[in-house]
Amino acid sequence: MDVVVVLAYLVASAGALISPRMTGHGPVQLVLVAASCIVLMFRRDKPLAVLAVLLVFEVINIAMVPAASNVGASVWFALYVVALVYRGIFSFTVAAVASIPLMAYTLLFYQFPTEFLTANGPTAGESNVITAIATLLSNVIATGVGASVRRSREHEAELRQWAVRNAQLASIGERNRIAREMHDVVAHSLTVMVALSDGAAVVVKRNPEQAADVLGQLSGTGRTALADMRRVLGVLRDDSGTEPRSPQPALTDLAALFEGFRQAGLPLSVTQSGPSLPPDPALQLTVYRIVQESLTNVLRYGTSVSRVQVLIENNPAAGQLKVAVADDGRGSLDASMGTGHGLVGMRERARIYAGTVTAGPAPAGGWAVDAVLHPAAAQD
Repeated sequence: MDVVVVLAYLVASAGALISPRMTGHGPVQLVLVAASCIVLMFRRDKPLAVLAVLLVFEVINIAMVPAASNVGASVWFALYVVALVYRGIFSFTVAAVASIPLMAYTLLFYQFPTEFLTANGPTAGESNVITAIATLLSNVIATGVGASVRRSREHEAELRQWAVRNAQLASIGERNRIAREMHDVVAHSLTVMVALSDGAAVVVKRNPEQAADVLGQLSGTGRTALADMRRVLGVLRDDSGTEPRSPQPALTDLAALFEGFRQAGLPLSVTQSGPSLPPDPALQLTVYRIVQESLTNVLRYGTSVSRVQVLIENNPAAGQLKVAVADDGRGSLDASMGTGHGLVGMRERARIYAGTVTAGPAPAGGWAVDAVLHPAAAQD
């Protein structure tokens, strides 16, 4: 890039170097041009210092050869770099200040070539004014080009940063989604397995034959959990989508879910009302996970539970779907129990459908979870 700049500067200076008015001043001009080429090599490291040195060279050039065309293109390259490095007002202020000595010398001492003057054209003094204005404009234009390039580079950098942030947010969202799925699968399965194991320990002493059935249920729950874990982890391993994956749980799987909790000892009562839910896999998975997480918490934290009521009420006329799980036990999922990821996960799922999830002690005792979803909201 330095070679390109030097060559461009030499091309811009060629006209002044070969001008007939340069007779007797050629060596001085060559020295100034050579020195300017060397100084331009440092323009990126010390832009303001380089500009100051080149301005001195230019004033010397005009002073020694007042009747010759100057070789001020080096100043333009310096101002361009200043605008690349420094922002807006400062770079244009530098351009204006840098133009003052050049304009002053042009107005006071510059000898405009008489052969360019015409009878009906501007006088020598007027021509000097025009030259001074042209000097200012050329410097401002060089600065403007540099400022435009700097803004373009900053915009590109912002776009790259935005892309990186967007990728990071997508990655965080995917990790949260996988963590939510992992929590739902592991918490539910292990809770049921622990409950079945405790039951088997009691039953094996009283009825060894029934203990075999309980152990079979325990084994089945473990296999289901393992399949679910493989499905979730498969998302991490296979980005191509070519490997077959198990389907996500849906409302048709709720019967098996309820039966598993009943076998683990929960006295479940299920009520479903309204028409069938829309064939939206994500909506059905949301309902499934809310029910699963709520019942898992009852099994883990509830004590003296004699009744657990599950309500799934679809009301298309009102545009909402209600899911409620309540128990009459003495336990509660307060801040001292668990990590709270389950409740956060339920609320994140509900938010997709502009819904809400509330959880807390029920007025009549026990613990209640109420979720209200708006199935049409995900399509807006």
